[in-house]
Amino acid sequence: MFGRFLRRPEEAQAVATIDVRQAWERLSRADSEAVLIDVREPWEYRSGHAPRAVNIPLGQLATRVDEVPRDREVLLICLSGHRSAQAARLLQRLGLSRVVNVKGGITSWRLHGLPVE
Repeated sequence: MFGRFLRRPEEAQAVATIDVRQAWERLSRADSEAVLIDVREPWEYRSGHAPRAVNIPLGQLATRVDEVPRDREVLLICLSGHRSAQAARLLQRLGLSRVVNVKGGITSWRLHGLPVE
């Protein structure tokens, strides 16, 4: 009975998740309108990021939400997938519905040999 009240807020809504290969496939399609947001800190982003990634650190996301397109699929990436999952939940709470977490983050991206800038 009280279980619904005991849940942590971040568990309230499921976050869609894809792996790095699926993310790269979506971003690489000629007709892709997906946008990739890297929620790491600027110094992490500068150390290497996926092509076309836009850097909006997790700590700034709520105040910069107007930079996130509401009419496109938004893929979120970080170092390992934890911050990007938090970012996805935050964007869902702010009314965005087409948000997807990239599991494994840039670490997995590199391990799979995907391009990094």
